[in-house]
Amino acid sequence: MNLVTRLVGAAFAASAAVALALPVNTFAADTATLRFGTDAAYPPYEYKLPDGKLAGLEIDIDNAICAAANRKCEFVVGSFDGLIAGLQSRKFDAIAAALAPTAARRAVMDFTVPVYPADIRLVAAKSAKLAPTAAALAGKRVGVLQGSTQANFAKANWADHGVTIAEYQDQDSAYADLQTGRLDATLVLGPAAQAGFLSKPQGAGFAFAGDRIQDPAILGASSVIGVRKGDTKTLEMLNAALKKIHDDGTVDRLMRKYLGADAVTQ
Repeated sequence: MNLVTRLVGAAFAASAAVALALPVNTFAADTATLRFGTDAAYPPYEYKLPDGKLAGLEIDIDNAICAAANRKCEFVVGSFDGLIAGLQSRKFDAIAAALAPTAARRAVMDFTVPVYPADIRLVAAKSAKLAPTAAALAGKRVGVLQGSTQANFAKANWADHGVTIAEYQDQDSAYADLQTGRLDATLVLGPAAQAGFLSKPQGAGFAFAGDRIQDPAILGASSVIGVRKGDTKTLEMLNAALKKIHDDGTVDRLMRKYLGADAVTQ
């Protein structure tokens, strides 16, 4: 829905024409609706309930942001690897999908302040005794979500050391191949692996392999929300709303709801 359709009455026609002519950095923040692009196949961050409604940590945080900013939330669902293109083509105003603030992404979008810390983990069969290192994974096949920072990390650090990196459009397909033996491991956000695979029957016999990965240069130390480059008003609105829901404890409460009582909130 564009800005004109939000205006009521002929008396506003002239101002609507002016609003549509405004530069990109004023558009999203001047509307009553904030549109988030997200990938609904990554529990516990974003997923669909049986009735089709969206749920998850990111979804609840986004709704809290909209409430704090006095905006109505809308969600545009797509594959993770298509979200940046969707943002640039103005299908939505911001990306909220467990997004890490990498240098490559910073070149094409702006980032909010951190929303919550990241936790990147390798998942493999317990019997495999693997670790998230190039030496331990040499000759192995590791699955990653296409377009993710996990994919960037694996290709940059492991691909030249005899590790085959297989990219998937959704994480569930990687779990399926891990279960059937077509993959030796998958690199994924830890809570997503716990909720989407390890805690389910098909995850029996699998576990986190080694410690969490620490590489801020590629993975980023936190998840953020991305906006179009130069969209300063939307960025400022999001940052102000994030400060409110951090200060009042909403983010910590939601992290513990979805990620467990021991969730790292700082």
